[in-house]
Amino acid sequence: MARKHAASPQRTIFSLPITQFHVLNKGTVMTPSRANTTWVRWFGQFVAIPTMLGTLLVASPVQADLDKPRNTDRHVTLTVTQILSSAHMSRHELDDEISKRWLDNFLTSLDPLKLYFYKQDVDYFKQSETKLDDWGRRGDISFAYDIFKTYLQRVDERVEYALEFLDEKHDFTVDEEMTIKPEAAQYAQNPQQAKDIWRKRIKYDLLVLKADKEDPKEAIDRLKRRYRSFSQRMHLSSADDLLERYLTSMTTSYDPHTTYMSPDTLENFQIQMRAALDGIGASLRFEDGYTIVTEIVPGGAAARDGRLKPEDRVVAVGQGKDGPMEDVVSMGLSDVVHLIRGERGSVVRLEVISEGKKERKVIDITRDKIELTGSEARQIILEAGKKPDGSPYKIGVINLPSFYMDMQAAQEGKSDYKSTTRDVLEILNNKKDGFKAQGVDALVMDLRLNGGGSLSEAIKLTGLFIDEGPVVQVKDFRGNVEEHDDTDAGVAWKGPLVVLTSTMSASASEIFAAAIQDYNRGIVVGDDRTHGKGTVQSLLDLGQQLFPGANPPNLGALKLTMQQFYRPAGESTQKVGVTPDIELPSVRSHFDSGEESLDYAIEADKIRPADFDKVAYVNDNVLNQLRATSNQRVYNNEDFQKVIRNIQKWLEKKDRTTISLNEEKFFEDQEDDDEEKEEEEEYTSYNRPVVERDFYFEEVLSITVDYLQMFNVADVRKPAATKNAPQVR
Repeated sequence: MARKHAASPQRTIFSLPITQFHVLNKGTVMTPSRANTTWVRWFGQFVAIPTMLGTLLVASPVQADLDKPRNTDRHVTLTVTQILSSAHMSRHELDDEISKRWLDNFLTSLDPLKLYFYKQDVDYFKQSETKLDDWGRRGDISFAYDIFKTYLQRVDERVEYALEFLDEKHDFTVDEEMTIKPEAAQYAQNPQQAKDIWRKRIKYDLLVLKADKEDPKEAIDRLKRRYRSFSQRMHLSSADDLLERYLTSMTTSYDPHTTYMSPDTLENFQIQMRAALDGIGASLRFEDGYTIVTEIVPGGAAARDGRLKPEDRVVAVGQGKDGPMEDVVSMGLSDVVHLIRGERGSVVRLEVISEGKKERKVIDITRDKIELTGSEARQIILEAGKKPDGSPYKIGVINLPSFYMDMQAAQEGKSDYKSTTRDVLEILNNKKDGFKAQGVDALVMDLRLNGGGSLSEAIKLTGLFIDEGPVVQVKDFRGNVEEHDDTDAGVAWKGPLVVLTSTMSASASEIFAAAIQDYNRGIVVGDDRTHGKGTVQSLLDLGQQLFPGANPPNLGALKLTMQQFYRPAGESTQKVGVTPDIELPSVRSHFDSGEESLDYAIEADKIRPADFDKVAYVNDNVLNQLRATSNQRVYNNEDFQKVIRNIQKWLEKKDRTTISLNEEKFFEDQEDDDEEKEEEEEYTSYNRPVVERDFYFEEVLSITVDYLQMFNVADVRKPAATKNAPQVR
């Protein structure tokens, strides 16, 4: 049973610096709270940062007429504005301040580097910057159409500039620079300035391809395809695309995680939660006008067929065994995926050109259910260190990329729905090859790429390592605080636990790591802090909201920030994240990539600590010894010293606003960047190893062995003397 208490009136504000990264929305569900039972249909609550969602998950609506807004746009807009005004965590009114933010966000979403609009375009739009809230309350989004039509006109003009400059010769010995930071960029005031911006842009593009050893003629052809294709895709934008972009520009004016999901984005969200879809099992990317196979999902239909290969270019798609082939060259990626995805058992035909070849071939594949195993928990047992008898310790590693749960199956009351906790429990307890059966001595939970997910799963997973007690506290938009407890007595894993985190670890990951810290149950190792997303979103079905009944239309959903979560000890992770017990050097720690870097992020505060019993698996003496031995190893390790040198290089140039277009200077910079990219490269492929046993992870194993040896000393695990005793970390 959850326990409630009043929120503390005292608030402590935290703020830190950050970076940005390119992302698509991803999220997961939680158990409903009383705060959102007033909505007609509840989809769930979730805690997650945006992360890359594989392109095989993306679908697209049918092309819509962009002449003027649809009737449904008005209804959706009215509903979204009403909900935001009444239930958002910030309790901010839809007013002129939000209106100004809304316009800025929309313009940035269209033209982040200020490459397309003229300054006079933006000045004209800003004459209406305090009117968007009034129009929104009336459900009127005509302004979005007006701006977008101007945008398309400017895109066509700029693409013509690009094609013109690609046919010219450029002098790469000249010392000139191009602005690379959006905040330092300026809109062109006239065609001459616009042309100069694009001349530099083309020089930069050519230098990038030259650094990649691209043939000069092929580089020019590739860039021409790229810009023509971009213009075509912008003109093929649908009404749903525009509505999502415009309304999300409003919702993110409240906080960065409140977004409007179009019908297809909602479908992708549900696929991600199920970790399964019907299709062929191929991840795709769009590159310079072509849809290219990035990788084949193991065990999927395409993998079993065996003919489709990575780097194949898909040039046409046909439905069934004899349906007409539709040309997809320059077609938007989401549209291509929409054609390829379909009911299991049905046939899709792909006309492809293999890498390095010119001839075309047609591959027919029967669609099937694709398990997205790349999103699931995976395990490996590694040997490290030596026991007193000379045999190696066995370290069990679980790589957990998200806190997933099959929301639909859970809502339908199915007892065997897919769940993070079930999968981890199976890894621990399988009688044949589980960690316990294999005699694993210590466990490492790798959450470095875990962007969050289901709160209920984070609570249940924490419950595998602690006995009963509060895991997280949640404050709603009315200020009411509720504890969410692990109510299952007993512990599934009693041995040493190490939680590995990074600046990419967020939300549900932070809940888990924070609870493990607060209970003294294990040690946290990683970057200088986690992401810092301490808010909770609820997903509201707008179709059911507008048209109550058994089969409402799919009008998308509003992902709404309604709550903020807190550690058992009462501190918020919002904008500050979870500080590791042992920090390892990482360039990533110095990127501006945390919550504190996002516009309009909700501030952190503090509430009263919950009442819980700590254990004594960690104490100050243990941590001090672990830090000292780790620091010594890091100091003596040349790979870590290289990281430290690269950190210094990064700090020296992170605030740089321009890049040189002088070829010699450009390539010097490129060499430094390549070193950092190589060091920070992440494994995102479906075929990636559970963990790369590089110098970084070897240090994690060494820390784990050190902790394991201390853990076996009796006084480390004796019961804590007091409840919720304060401890310096």
